[in-house]
Amino acid sequence: MSAIKLTAPITDDSVLEKLKAGDLVLISGVIYTARDAAHKRIVEALDRGEEPPFDLKGQIIYYAGPAPAKPGRPIGSVGPTTSYRMDPYAPRLLEVGLKGMIGKGSRSKEVIEAIKKFKGVYFGAVGGAAAYLARCVKSAEVIAYEDLGPEAVRRLVVVDFPAFVVNDIYGNDLYKMGRCKYSETEDPELIVC
Repeated sequence: MSAIKLTAPITDDSVLEKLKAGDLVLISGVIYTARDAAHKRIVEALDRGEEPPFDLKGQIIYYAGPAPAKPGRPIGSVGPTTSYRMDPYAPRLLEVGLKGMIGKGSRSKEVIEAIKKFKGVYFGAVGGAAAYLARCVKSAEVIAYEDLGPEAVRRLVVVDFPAFVVNDIYGNDLYKMGRCKYSETEDPELIVC
């Protein structure tokens, strides 16, 4: 399987139109880390009519809380966290221009519908590969909510950060596709595709 190279931020929807669930991508450019506490603050700021800590248009948010950096490194291990904790906030961020989210695990029906409606993509990163993923980060700086510690919002510059398209703009879901593919060897009535 050959990887599709993506540059972040994503400024052209036609890039997302070419992606399909199951595609391997290598992301280079600027992405941001944020977890549930930061998402809550960002959405509250938007609801008050305030600017978020960074322009969300075209951006990719990585659901991660990195470990402290070792000497000479920009960041410590930086593995994905479970995405469903961001589900209450993701539709609102997609509405204002967010284009990508990176995490692990399935998304809610509401998030998948928002991905389709606002042309976004949910990428899955491989859990357990946090040290490897950290090697793709060339610089990292806290830009907001420093009081949240590891969950502060960070601006990362990444090169060839690997991820899979889990949910594309067409409503396809890699996890459901996988279950359906292998349901032929099990009782099909027990598999929900």
